[in-house]
Amino acid sequence: MPEVGKRTVLAFDFGTKSIGVAVGQEITGTASPLAALKARDGIPDWEQVGKVFQEWQPNLVVVGLPLNMDGTEQDVTQRARKFANRLFSRFGKPVETYDERLSTVDARATLFELGGYKKLSKDKVDSVSACVIFAGWAESQYQ
Repeated sequence: MPEVGKRTVLAFDFGTKSIGVAVGQEITGTASPLAALKARDGIPDWEQVGKVFQEWQPNLVVVGLPLNMDGTEQDVTQRARKFANRLFSRFGKPVETYDERLSTVDARATLFELGGYKKLSKDKVDSVSACVIFAGWAESQYQ
């Protein structure tokens, strides 16, 4: 595995209908949104997830952990943890979770700045949220 600071990271914004995906590079601290994955009650098409892993060959995976504003867990928090555990068991890559509070708000603001309401489609918001999750996680590594 490459040394810390030079790894390729897949970031996921877990949702029950759509899962945002981004690929990030630690060396730059930036991520690019990928196509969001459709999900049925939080379960993605694992074949599609496998294709993402195959294409990007990540060294590490980060899954956003949806928490309430006061830091307490909500119903979907455990489902996101379960998703993270399944990623680890299926693909064998280290998986970390990261507090994703306000990532969707930040993603919407970013997309709006780039092109107004027409840029605010659900799949774009989810994958840009995954970029925000990666950026927050990457920043936290150096604090």
